[in-house]
Parts: sequence; structure tokens; C-alpha cells
Amino acid sequence: MLLMTSSRLKQTILSRSFYNRSPEIVARALLGKVLMHRREGERLTGRIVECEAYLGLGDPASHAFTGLSSFNSVLFGPPGFTDVYLIYGRYYCLNVSCLPDGEPGGVLFRALDPIEGVATMARLRGLPPTASAKMLTGGPGRLCQALGITRAAHHDLDVTRARSVIQILDDGFRPKTVETTPRIGITKAVDQPLRFVMSGHDEARDSVKQATTKSKLK
Repeated sequence: MLLMTSSRLKQTILSRSFYNRSPEIVARALLGKVLMHRREGERLTGRIVECEAYLGLGDPASHAFTGLSSFNSVLFGPPGFTDVYLIYGRYYCLNVSCLPDGEPGGVLFRALDPIEGVATMARLRGLPPTASAKMLTGGPGRLCQALGITRAAHHDLDVTRARSVIQILDDGFRPKTVETTPRIGITKAVDQPLRFVMSGHDEARDSVKQATTKSKLK
């Protein structure tokens, strides 16, 4: 497996103002950034290669569409906080809140290219250390399992704080090109082009092909 690299010397934590924008702007800007979970003294990191934007009250596919509740309150709060939720009763997914306090919106992390802590990621996923990036972190549930992220331990964390165990870092890397497609895995607002993938990544290529095929079938 070919792993991406990143220099810690160049990494800076994204500020709250980065997230204080529309989710589709934040989602695109997050591509190429580094998602980090400091777990039991070890850094588990991966480069963000795939995201989806969810627009809140005006987006039927968003958890915030039905209004404020205890389940989705993070999405209505200040920007730059983790929103961890369970799907299918067994897989966690990770969002980050966007927009000013009181305006709901968020970005879903869909895929990473692993950088640090790959052996631990593989163990948490129940896979051999030689497993591909797609198998380790190619999907929202897979990446949360690989990074050891759960709702009980990591929901409503401020990713802009220096002491936070989950951070999103900028190391200067910039994608050469970005693909925009409809979101997949949803049943509402399926045609909105709110999925952003870093071109050249295996999972991204599969996702673009799948989304394009679905669009042609409609």
C-alpha cells in the first residue's frame, strides 16, 4: 500500500473561521487536509480525500432538516465541533459543524488516505497491516473504525483547540484537481452536487464512477 506523507513541522490547526462558512465551501476546502485522532498516545492520521456537504434545514438529506433535537444539536451550534452518529446500528460516522451558531450545517468525512498509525488502524479494522487504503479508511464507517472514533468518546469535541484529541490540520498540501458529484448512500436530495473527491484517489475514482452511473440512470 502506497501511503501519503505529511510533515508535522508544517501542520497547523484549522481555525474556527475556516468552518464558519457554507458547508459546500468547507467540504471542498477540507480536501487535502489531515484528520488526526490522538489515541492512547499515538497519532492516527489520514489525508482527507472525500467529503460531502449537508446544508441543514433546507436539505432533506441532512440530520438537521427536521429541526433542533438532542441528536443533532451539534450541527446547530458553533462551527468546528464533531458530530458523531451511528448508522445501521453498528457504524459510526463523523461530521464537523459549519456556519455560525444557530445556523445548522455540516460536512461528512467519507474517505482518507492513511498517513500515521497504519498498523493500529488495521488492527482496529480487523485487517492485516498490508490492507489497502480503501479497505482501511475508504468510507465513513471504515474511517471512524480505523481511527477509533465513537459517539460516546468523541461527540461534540472542539477540533480547533490545541488540546483536542481530534484535530484537522493544514500541512500545505493542495489537491491538483477536485471532482464534484451527487452524494451517494442517501434517498433524498440525491441530485445535488455536494460530494467532493480528490482526483486520482482510488476510492474517489470509484465514487465518481458510481455517482455518475446513478445519475445517468435517472
